[in-house]
Parts: sequence; structure tokens; C-alpha cells
Amino acid sequence: MDKREKKISRASWVGIIGNGILAVLKVFFGLISGSMALVGDGIDSFTDIVTGFIILFAAKIMSKPPDREHPYGHQRAETIATVLLAFIIFFAGAQLLINTVPAIFSKEETDLPSAIAIYIALISILGKLFLAFYQYKIGKLTQSSMLIANSKNMKNDILISVGVLFGLLFTFLLKLPVFDFITAIIIALWIIKEAYEIVIESNMELMDGVEDTSIYQEVFDAIDQIEGVYNPHRTRIRKMSNLYIIDTDIEVDQNLTVLEAHKIAMKVEKIIKEKIQDVYDVIVHVEPLGNIEHNESYGLSQKMLREKKDSQ
Repeated sequence: MDKREKKISRASWVGIIGNGILAVLKVFFGLISGSMALVGDGIDSFTDIVTGFIILFAAKIMSKPPDREHPYGHQRAETIATVLLAFIIFFAGAQLLINTVPAIFSKEETDLPSAIAIYIALISILGKLFLAFYQYKIGKLTQSSMLIANSKNMKNDILISVGVLFGLLFTFLLKLPVFDFITAIIIALWIIKEAYEIVIESNMELMDGVEDTSIYQEVFDAIDQIEGVYNPHRTRIRKMSNLYIIDTDIEVDQNLTVLEAHKIAMKVEKIIKEKIQDVYDVIVHVEPLGNIEHNESYGLSQKMLREKKDSQ
């Protein structure tokens, strides 16, 4: 866990420094050259600096051990931080939109941006390519939703910078400054869209769900390998950061002693952890064979999983 947090922190610092350099370049030369699209791109890079610090702060919280108030640990800080990143991204896009739309309808004459804006846009594309690849690589390695979300944001930054570049080229070719403003509006809408998608992805974990439900079949397949275990049911799986918490009920011969039933439950827990990666905890509830409880309206069983597949 400590190695994971260190890798996340290192990736965050690379993002902070890299985006800091790009943000200063784009805003400074955007203002000098008169390109609102480049300024907007720079504002987006400044939000990436903020998101980098949020990731660092979240990583520090995640490294704390479980305590009395947080017996499951502090891994959910990552999901909360991911949602916070989405709101910051959304705010940056909305602010750019608010500032740019009135400029299109303004009657004041606007000068063409200077050519330096094109070179800065090219530098931005190259810089963002490196940062996006690095964040995604470490995000996949550590299974960090924060870094993966941040890498998606940076991939969009590449598209944004490409959009700025084409907008500037059209502006110069057609001698129409309005193309720069139109490019800025498109960038703003793209940023808002990406923020929305990040929230939707994070919502699955916040609602204690899992996106890839095939893991339920993996759990049942693992349990089937233990002799003396029947009817695994009321199985519930949720994610906490990159880790799974698995709850399941099993049935055993009612004539077994408590100790014998406990040993079977321990075997179930052990094989689930062996067969499935990134398991934080497994909770096994033991019931006598043939036990029926009519009020169990939640969780999945093998039968329910098969019925769901047949209906699809």
C-alpha cells in the first residue's frame, strides 16, 4: 500500500510541475498574442495543477491506517477526490464559456492573434502527450481512479491544444478573429462534458456498485472449489478505491460443529483472496444447509446470475 501511495504522489508531482510550466506559457503568451483560445487552454492547465495537489492530499489521507471512526480505512478518499476533480474541471469549462460567449457578440473590433500562439500550442501538445501517457501508465499500474481520471483530462487537454492550433490556423488563413473565440467555446463545452463523464464513472463506486459484474462469477467459481460448501448466495461486492470488499453467505452440513463450519468459512475466504486480485476483505456468513430466509432481498446467487445472463 505504501509503494502505491508513493507512486501516486510521484505521478502527481510530475503532473503539477509539467502543467505549471505549460499553464504559465499558455496564459502569458495567450495574453500577449491576443488569443482567448490559448488563454482558455492555459486556464485548463491551471486546473490540472489544482487537481495534482488534490491527488497528493488524497494520497496522504489514503495512507492512514484504519481507526475507530474509519474501520475500513481511508481508501474512499480517492473516490471523493475524483468527484472533486470533476467539479473543478466543470468550473474551469463553465468559466471559460461565460468569458468567451460575450466576446463573440461584442461590437468592438478584435485584432488577429500573433503567430507566437501557434508555437505555444505546439509545445502544449507535446507536453500534454507526455503527461497524459505517464499519468495513465501509473494510474493503471496502481489501479488509481484519480490518476486515470486525471490522465483522461490530460488526453482531452491534447485535443484542446490541437483545437486551439487549428483555430489559430483558420484565424490566420481567413483573417477572422472570431474563429479564435469559437474555438474557445468548443473547448469550454468539451471540458464540461468530460467533467460530467468523470462524475458518472465515480458514481458507481460511491453507490457501492461494481462496473465489471463478471467478478461475481469469479467468486462463485472460487467457492465451488471448496468441498462441503453449498449454495453461495446473498453475495455483495463493492469497491473501495482499487480494492474489493466481498460479502457472501454459504450453506454447510448442519451436523458440523461450529469449529468445523468456521474452518470451511476460512477456506472460502482464503481461496477468494487467492483467485481474485486486489481483495481488501472477505466476510463469510455460514448457514445450515437448506436454510431459507424470505426477507433476503439483496445480494446475488449463482442462480440469479444465470437468470440475468439468460435474460440478456
